[in-house]
Amino acid sequence: MTTTLKETLSMLQELGSGKMRVQNKRSGAGDNQYGVKHGDIRALAKSIKINHTLAVTLWETGNVDARLLAILIMDPKSLSSDEMERMVLSERYTIVADWLTGYVVKLHPDVEALREKWMHSSDSMVARAGWSLTSSRIPKKPYGLDPAALLDRIETEMPVAAAEVQWTMNFTLAQIGICFPAYRERAIGIGEKLGIYRNYPVSKGCTSPFAPIWIREMVSREGK
Repeated sequence: MTTTLKETLSMLQELGSGKMRVQNKRSGAGDNQYGVKHGDIRALAKSIKINHTLAVTLWETGNVDARLLAILIMDPKSLSSDEMERMVLSERYTIVADWLTGYVVKLHPDVEALREKWMHSSDSMVARAGWSLTSSRIPKKPYGLDPAALLDRIETEMPVAAAEVQWTMNFTLAQIGICFPAYRERAIGIGEKLGIYRNYPVSKGCTSPFAPIWIREMVSREGK
């Protein structure tokens, strides 16, 4: 399916709803959005297929729904590391930022170099992406990582980190406790000491993001 920027934005606008716009705003989105359900964005992306040129122009609009669509039709290999970093720097809405990390950055040829660099960034969204990449690497490619050094940083930095960064640092803390038995008690101890997300509200049947609960639950399920 070949389409222009104007045509694509028109389709997104038609799919939008006031209810979804309100929901997006509650989760941190700005006014530049149509309010399209994520399922509808995925269906549109499936019909368009990979179209990197269109994706770039969609991203440049700054529109929430356009950026979500752009992420799904983008070719990560067509982006330089600098372009990738500029994209991460340009997005402050965590849902879009996390889609970008999960669907584009993870597939970028320089993902490991970006991960290492971003974990030390002073920008909260860049650091969020760096820690997210680290947490997702632990269960899949743990070799080369230093769990003790990561725990040192988490223990020192997480209490004063921006909320956006705390979230993915916490994922890393939990993954260390789950995947590295030798560091499990220390990870649980840091979680108890910091107390971050201890009282986080969760729906019935869902696991708390509080690291000690999360670690123990996943270890119990997986028999580790």
